[in-house]
Amino acid sequence: MKLALLQMAIKEGQPEQNRQRVLDLLDDSILKEADLLVLPELWDTGYALGDLDKCADKDGKDAQNFLSALARKYHINIIGGSIAREEDGCYFNTSYTFDRNGKLVNRYDKAHLFGLMGEDQYLSAGNRDSGFIIDDILTSQVICYDIRFPEWLRKQMAQGSKLLVVPAEWPSARITQWKILLQARAIENQDFVVAVNRNGQVLLDKFDGHSLVIDPLGNILLEIDSQEGLSMINLNFSEIEAVRGQIPVFADRRLDLYKED
Repeated sequence: MKLALLQMAIKEGQPEQNRQRVLDLLDDSILKEADLLVLPELWDTGYALGDLDKCADKDGKDAQNFLSALARKYHINIIGGSIAREEDGCYFNTSYTFDRNGKLVNRYDKAHLFGLMGEDQYLSAGNRDSGFIIDDILTSQVICYDIRFPEWLRKQMAQGSKLLVVPAEWPSARITQWKILLQARAIENQDFVVAVNRNGQVLLDKFDGHSLVIDPLGNILLEIDSQEGLSMINLNFSEIEAVRGQIPVFADRRLDLYKED
């Protein structure tokens, strides 16, 4: 599978400008070769949480139409990072996945809200799993802060997923933790991890990319520095079977010990 990662700066509360920025950064030559395009978290609004009443996407329709059209144009699967979605007066941090024909195949709402950035004051948390098929590869995804909760990720990956996708807005001040957490999630779940971060400055927070692709042994295959743009990498999923065959952690789990009273 050839993956394209779009790392970009985001204008807070400006969905139309951000959609145009996505278009400006796309590279036809790369996308015609790629199987999957991944965007960062909240690429449409950034963390303009106080302005969600003005900029959130009603029922996610604008984002769905935009991403579906891109999927059809390039005949590519898209995990559309995440967007700010409004539904019945509530706001969600929502990711949409589309197949090559522009059909919606998955919706995931961020499950764990980051109080330090006030997400819990403005957003409603998601509560459903995220597993779907991309070109015969069982895939799961979470969003940013979710990676600090390994029990949630294990639940997503335990059905046999080979690919974990993580759109994020992870600040540069904690970028070392970003790398360690993602490497740990790859090792413990014996899967490929694709994590796409943003660039730019937001009030006191600075974001400088470092989007990552990590193999099932925790090795970093690709690390993008602070520039905006589209990067591509090819993944060989046969590596997963070799790793899981050597250390069968899923078969050796003690589910009887993990049940809560």
